Amino acid sequence: MSSISEFSAGAVPEEVVRAALRVSRTRGVPVADVPLLAVAEEAGISRSTLMRRLGGTRRALDEAVRAAGVDPGGQKPVRLRAVEAAAGLISEHGLTAATLERVAADARCSVHSLYAAFGGRDELLQAVYERYGPILDVEAVLAGPHEDLPETVRRVYRLLADALGREPRVLPAMLADALSRPEDPLVQSVYRRFFPRVLDGVGQWLTEEIAAGRIRDLPLLLLIQQMTGPVLSHFLLRPAAAHLPGAELPSTEEAIEVFAQNFLRAVALPPPPDRT
Repeated sequence: MSSISEFSAGAVPEEVVRAALRVSRTRGVPVADVPLLAVAEEAGISRSTLMRRLGGTRRALDEAVRAAGVDPGGQKPVRLRAVEAAAGLISEHGLTAATLERVAADARCSVHSLYAAFGGRDELLQAVYERYGPILDVEAVLAGPHEDLPETVRRVYRLLADALGREPRVLPAMLADALSRPEDPLVQSVYRRFFPRVLDGVGQWLTEEIAAGRIRDLPLLLLIQQMTGPVLSHFLLRPAAAHLPGAELPSTEEAIEVFAQNFLRAVALPPPPDRT
């Protein structure tokens, strides 16, 4: 049998390509989702004969279809489908809606596949928050070379504003659950997993700013809340406020600038006098 590397799109018989396209049209699915047995039956050959003509790999058929000018398509990987499905459920119904059974149904996979991809529900929720929340971007900003204090605050605020306004609205839904059901075991599990990362990221940066004498030495949790609370409140309520009669919302950048200046006035220390 020829190896995969010896096969190309041109090596796949044209009648096999045409058979795959016919089944795809009949079933209304991408070619990549058509079972090879169905292609073989449409082509009037056995599955084993089809596999020999494909050089033992489904990839050869997909490449031949692509060479004929048709995107073979196909489903996204289970992990990606599951993260998107869970995000949609959380956005619409809250954290408790994202059970493995409902995620599997929406992602068109099995619960077993979810366990294989993530290991469990907590790991799935972590992947959802990392994709749709701001934590990875904030960590990247604070782990790299820091700009001056005001610009770093603005950059963190921009990331929070973007995450709060992004569809699906995962971060607002998770914050709503934290406020409405703080004792719920699932809510507790999510925040036990992520709050240490907030302390490692934002908390470590603020601690360094305190040590450098640029901001006041305040309890760390209160300092984080003072920094993020007004921004979270504004951008959580902004979609509803936009529909209030006579409401004139500032632009996102204007709001960020106001909150940054207010935070800095509250906590920033004046630079030490120049003794030269």
